[in-house]
Amino acid sequence: MSDSQSQTQQIEHDSPQFKAILLSLFLAGFASFSALYCVQPMMPILAQFFQVSPTQSSFPLSFSTFALAAALLFTGLISDRVGRKPIMVVALFSAALLLIASALLPQWSFFLSTRVLIGMAVSGVAAVAMTYIGEEIAAKDVGFAMGLYISGTAIGGMSGRLIAGVLVDFISWQHATLIIGVINLAIAILFYWLLPNSRNFQSYPIQLSRFKQAFAKNLADPKLRILFLQGFILMGCFVSVFNYMSYHLLDAPFALPQTWIGLISVAYLAGIYSSPRAAQWGQKFGREKVLPLMLLVMWASLALMLLNQLAVVLVGLLIFTFAFFAAHSLCSSWVTVQSLQYRAVGSSLYLFCYYLGSSVLGSGSGLIWERWDWPGLLIFIASLLLLGLILTLYLKKLSSTAPTAQIKN
Repeated sequence: MSDSQSQTQQIEHDSPQFKAILLSLFLAGFASFSALYCVQPMMPILAQFFQVSPTQSSFPLSFSTFALAAALLFTGLISDRVGRKPIMVVALFSAALLLIASALLPQWSFFLSTRVLIGMAVSGVAAVAMTYIGEEIAAKDVGFAMGLYISGTAIGGMSGRLIAGVLVDFISWQHATLIIGVINLAIAILFYWLLPNSRNFQSYPIQLSRFKQAFAKNLADPKLRILFLQGFILMGCFVSVFNYMSYHLLDAPFALPQTWIGLISVAYLAGIYSSPRAAQWGQKFGREKVLPLMLLVMWASLALMLLNQLAVVLVGLLIFTFAFFAAHSLCSSWVTVQSLQYRAVGSSLYLFCYYLGSSVLGSGSGLIWERWDWPGLLIFIASLLLLGLILTLYLKKLSSTAPTAQIKN
């Protein structure tokens, strides 16, 4: 197929197919990440129900994100063989049914097992959706589409937290989980009917040698290595804040009820606003300039969350969330453009590091919380963001001294 023919099959902004893709992937992001993160505001309740420590109460989320990270390395490769849409459809149905099962049998080991499987299922959307966007959407519209998809994941994460956090004040956590599972099952059915079939997908046999080649090519790019590590730091810091903000606000001097703990997830609205706009800022001012600015904003917002005034803490959380989603949108779209020929593996490696950060730092920070409380946790996160800023400045240097060396066959 010639380049001109290939380009004519790219879906452009304002076309009916473009709108169908955006709605479908928005809903997929919503369902996947509501299933993944609905347990986060319930951590104090889960600790009490299952008689476990605060650090152990983070395991349902950390186990999910660890399984998600591991599965991401292979899901993209499998989708190269069987197609993007079939993988995402199976993933959405599986995640919804597993969520329902976890609510019906509330036993700790079974609950953790379902959380592992939910993480594996969510990988079918998390890795493949970004690749689908890169293949089907015109290059000039990829940043916008990626930003809206990430907005869907943000709304899903917010809604899962919000619905679960508010409902558990009135009904059991099992019933709250069941409601989210049923909603996600309905979304899976709608997704199956809405998402257009791939136009530009080319099936490849599953070959370990090809996977190794794609893996090596991505890791050989110094820009991609920094972006992968940046994903680890960004998500680890973000999850650490939201994991233990619940405990922080339940304690003195705030002593908020559980309903209010669920409502803090509306901070995600700031991320929903910033994700699609970050792509525009990156195109206008340069990703290498906007990304360090967002890390600086995240770092500065930690100072606000250190104070004992509720309004100031919530403003700090809003700013932190705004900058995090902007930074994530910039990094993920940068990886998609930079990896080019090996987009599926490049996106998988970025998201592997991203969710590995959630798992490792999300639970590891619990040990810091238990020993040094909220101030110690924020100092730990500030140190990680400082490392991220240094890496980003080095990435800026690489971008200014050499043209983009995109990965090709």
